[in-house]
Amino acid sequence: MTPMASSADVAAPYDALLLLSFGGPNRAEDVTPFLRNVVRGKNIPDERLEAVGEHYHVFAGKSPINQQNLALREALEAELGRRGIRLPVIWGNRNWHPYTVDTVRDALAFGARRILVLVTSAFASYSGSRQYREHLALMLEELGASAHGLQIDLLRPFFNDPGFAEANIEAIAAAGSELPGGLDGAHVVYVTHSIPDTMQDASAMTGPGYREQHEDLQRVIDDELRRRHGVELTSSLSYCSRSGSPRTPWLEPDVNDHLESLAAADTRRVVIAPIGFVSDHMEVIYDLDIEAMETAAKVGITAARAGTAGTAAPFVSGIVDMIVERAARERGLTPEVPVVGSLPAFPDVAPPGSCRMRHGEVTGIPVVAGTED
Repeated sequence: MTPMASSADVAAPYDALLLLSFGGPNRAEDVTPFLRNVVRGKNIPDERLEAVGEHYHVFAGKSPINQQNLALREALEAELGRRGIRLPVIWGNRNWHPYTVDTVRDALAFGARRILVLVTSAFASYSGSRQYREHLALMLEELGASAHGLQIDLLRPFFNDPGFAEANIEAIAAAGSELPGGLDGAHVVYVTHSIPDTMQDASAMTGPGYREQHEDLQRVIDDELRRRHGVELTSSLSYCSRSGSPRTPWLEPDVNDHLESLAAADTRRVVIAPIGFVSDHMEVIYDLDIEAMETAAKVGITAARAGTAGTAAPFVSGIVDMIVERAARERGLTPEVPVVGSLPAFPDVAPPGSCRMRHGEVTGIPVVAGTED
């Protein structure tokens, strides 16, 4: 019989957890350099970036995402400590300070050789998962010989983890209580970041597609809200934050267009639920709290915006459960893999060819060794 690991050892063989995020500017002077990083290699002129940057300047050039990542890191450290699990939590970004390469270089200097990565994106797609794997591969290339012996593993997408679902269920119920008449009879508008149709098609070639992942979670949340609160409600899925050429098809409907359609169909009470986002960063506080709420008011809808998973206790606890689960598999054990909904848990190692930018495309950027072709 395999001996049980002590609470201090249940994260073995991992030396650290890397919280890996998109990043965002901290002040007005950072906005254009940050956006240059985001669009590097796409030949987009600064004039266009400055127009996009106006969203940030509404908030004095500071994105809330960095403080939210610090809060999540602190919450994860607290939950790990509460369980007696020894696992340092480090933080790095793709597009702004602290850059991933600098964070991992420091971790190497302190002896880390096996790092588990939590990407702050719950759903599998090119921009939400594969692009981060490509980023990690480029980081290893930049580190060169200093990264010899370093192994990077990634936590699977967690859209159907019970803790993530529970955090969203509680947030929607709380927002519904703010509406006149409460949640009963209201319409829940689930919102996520739009992606090009080509990414949706590619994500659906090797597993549940990006849209289908959201729809499955939507059904779970709807059913739980009805069961727990005895309410009748309807719901729909919409998108925000599309960018790029208007000639390129992206997933629709846009949340603002959708609110107008709902109003035309005599919907008057809505909860806007940003299930596609882990925290209240720029797409939430600008696209939803400003633009979507203005649209709702204009068309006569009373709307309440639900919170994101953020640092909610069920979400943080669920992530730590996933860390323990993944570490156990790496030690040769077969722990339970609890999920909600009808879709299975994604595999630890991404299937070959999964989550490409478009089906069959070869990007020319490698992914982390051993994760996918």
